Amino acid sequence: MARRVAVIGAGVSGLSSIKCCLDEDLEPTCFERSNDIGGLWKFTTTVCSITKHPDFSETGQWDVVTETEGKQERAVFDAVMVCTGHYLNPRLPLESFPGIHKFKGQILHSQEYKSPEGFQGKRVLVIGLGNTAGDVAVELSRTAAQVLLSTRTGAWVLHRSSAGGYPLTMVITRRCLNFTAQVLPSCVLNWIQERQLNKRLNHENYGLSITKGKKSKFIVNDELPTCILCGTVTMKTSLKEFTETSALFEDGTVEENIDIVIFATGYTFSFPFLEEPLKSLCTKKIFLYKQVFPSNLERTTLAIIGLISLKGSILAGTELQARWATRVFKGLCKIPPSQKLMAEATKKEQLIERGVMKDTSEDKLEFILYLDDLAACIGAKPSIPLLFLKDPRLAWEVFFGPCTPYQYRLVGPGKWDGARNAILTQWDRTLKPLKTRIVPNSTKPTSMSRYLKVWGAPIVLASLLLICKSLGFFFKSVRDNLQDRISPYLISIW
Repeated sequence: MARRVAVIGAGVSGLSSIKCCLDEDLEPTCFERSNDIGGLWKFTTTVCSITKHPDFSETGQWDVVTETEGKQERAVFDAVMVCTGHYLNPRLPLESFPGIHKFKGQILHSQEYKSPEGFQGKRVLVIGLGNTAGDVAVELSRTAAQVLLSTRTGAWVLHRSSAGGYPLTMVITRRCLNFTAQVLPSCVLNWIQERQLNKRLNHENYGLSITKGKKSKFIVNDELPTCILCGTVTMKTSLKEFTETSALFEDGTVEENIDIVIFATGYTFSFPFLEEPLKSLCTKKIFLYKQVFPSNLERTTLAIIGLISLKGSILAGTELQARWATRVFKGLCKIPPSQKLMAEATKKEQLIERGVMKDTSEDKLEFILYLDDLAACIGAKPSIPLLFLKDPRLAWEVFFGPCTPYQYRLVGPGKWDGARNAILTQWDRTLKPLKTRIVPNSTKPTSMSRYLKVWGAPIVLASLLLICKSLGFFFKSVRDNLQDRISPYLISIW
C-alpha cells in the first residue's frame, strides 16, 4: 500500500491533493520552488525528473529528482500526484500572423501582463477572446488611448449575477437543469440558451456573436459590454497581417499606429519531468482514465490532478479527483487493468483519426456528470430517489438547489455530519453578506417568492418532462395490450 506521496505543484490542485492525502493518513511531500503557494500566479516547479523505480512492477514506486539552489536530491515515493495544471507554457503562435516580425511595437503574452501601468496613452491590440483577453482589455481601457480586441470566433458573454442578482454559478449549476439537459434535444437547448443570452445582451450588435460554424465559447465579464458601448474597447475581426506599425484585419479594415500587441492565446501543457512513453501519453487526454490515471501503467500509483476543463468550479473537480486518487493509491478503490484501458483508448483514437468519432477530449466537461462519475467511484455520490424517501427537504435542495461540494460529503468515505445543514443554509450564507443596509418597513419578498424565482422554471420544465415520460410509458403499455388482443384476430383472418 502506498504511504509516501510526492505532490508536484502547490497550486489549487496541489493544495487539494495534500489535504486529501492527510485525510487518508498518507504522507505528502509537496515540491514548489517559490516561497509562496498559488500555482498559476507563482508557479515554477523544482522537479527535474520522475522515473520508475527499478522494481516498479512489484512496488509501484517512483524515483523523484529535485533541485534546490543548484543542489540535486533523489527520493523514492510510493505514489505521485502531478498538479501542474493547464497553465504551464504560454502559447505564442507568432508564425500564424504574417508580418509579425516586421512589427516595431512591443509584443507580449498575457502571462507577462501584470498591471495597466506603462500603457497610458498607448494604442493596444489584444488578440483572443477568452476570460483573460476580456479582463486585460477591460482593465487597459481605463488607461490606454484605445484598446482593440480581435477575435476569430466571438464568444457568449456571461455576467456573474443572474436575474434577481443571485450568483450565476449557483443558479445554473443544478441537478434539475442537468436532468433537462440530458432529456431535451441539443437544438432545443441551444435555442433556449441563445434566446436567454441575447435577451440580456444582443451579441451581434456588440460584435461578439459566434462565427457561423464555430463552437460556442463562453466568457465571464461584467464590464466588457459597457466598455464596447462607451467606445474604450473596439471589437475587431480575425487579424490578417501586420506591418511595421499597423494591423490589417480579415474584413479589410486597417488600424494604424499600434503600440503594443498582447497575445491572449492560451497555454500549452507538458510534463517535461516524466520519461517516455509516459510523457507523450499524458499529453493526450484520451489516454487518461477519467482524466486522472494514465492508461499504460501496470501499477496505478501516478495521478494527473487538475488537467481538466469544467463547466463549473475546477476546485470541486480537483478535490474529487484527489479523493479518488488517494483511495486508489491505498488499494481501497480499483480501476480496470492497464491492458483493457490501453485497448479502449487506442481504439477510440483510431476511430477519431478515421473521422468516425468526434474528439471531445478538449471540450469542457459537464460539471455535475463528471463529479457524479468520480463520486460514484469512491461511494460518495448521493442517491436522489433515496433522499426523497428518507429526507424530502434535503432531497429538494439537492435536486433543485445549487450542486455544491457539500453534496459529496453526505454519504460514503469522507462523510461530514455538517453537510446536510450546510446545504440547507447555503442560500442564507450567500445572501447575508449583502444585507449590510436594512431599510425599516421595507417590503420583503417572501422566501417562497425567492424559491419560485430561482427554481420555478426548472421545476415546471422537469415536471413536464416527467409527465411526458410517464405518458410515453402509459401509451406504450396500452399499445402493447391492444396488440396482444388484436394480433390473434388478424392471424385468424389471414
